[in-house]
Amino acid sequence: MEKEELLNGTDFNDTEEGYKKVDQYNPELVTNIAENYRNILKSLGEDPEREGLKKTPERVAKALQYLTHGKDLDPEKILTSAIFNENHSQMVIVKDIEIYSLCEHHLLPFFGKAHVAYIPNGKIVGLSKIPRVVEAFARRLQIQERLTDQIKECIQNTLNPLGVAVVIEAKHLCMLMRGIQKQNSVATTSSFTGEFENLTTRNEFIRLISASLM
Repeated sequence: MEKEELLNGTDFNDTEEGYKKVDQYNPELVTNIAENYRNILKSLGEDPEREGLKKTPERVAKALQYLTHGKDLDPEKILTSAIFNENHSQMVIVKDIEIYSLCEHHLLPFFGKAHVAYIPNGKIVGLSKIPRVVEAFARRLQIQERLTDQIKECIQNTLNPLGVAVVIEAKHLCMLMRGIQKQNSVATTSSFTGEFENLTTRNEFIRLISASLM
């Protein structure tokens, strides 16, 4: 795949921060994916030439490129673009980060919130970079368990903090719309390193992400 990747009419190239808007889709990918979707529509007994479906294959092709563009981003570059030396040694939390991803098992969305914390070890990162890292990993074909671990490992490997904590709460359309069809089911995953493996520190993190402080 070429470096230029689409995003809702917008492409991404690598820069020193790991992302850049370019305003175009990969035309070869659009053509290939759209042709496959025309065949899928035919297999479902639909007429891909009728008015409501005529442009659907191209729309799906662009949407899929957008929903999976995270695999062409470098989350570590996103973090290293804004690392600062700082003696702050208390817990830093960014909570309620919206996530939207595609389950790789059924290609159906799962969505919810991520809560991320780290304890600095002489370095901090610009707060906006943490949601960008979450987004870079979420915009891929994913499973929630792997997504949770990838976010944790990226922050741990890049910042080398005293500990990292990640909790994700999400609803999965493969559970809500098909299969068991339990409309209120929420999946929660967690992953911890360092100081967050200590029960006292972990409980403080859980208390803070559960509290309404604003």
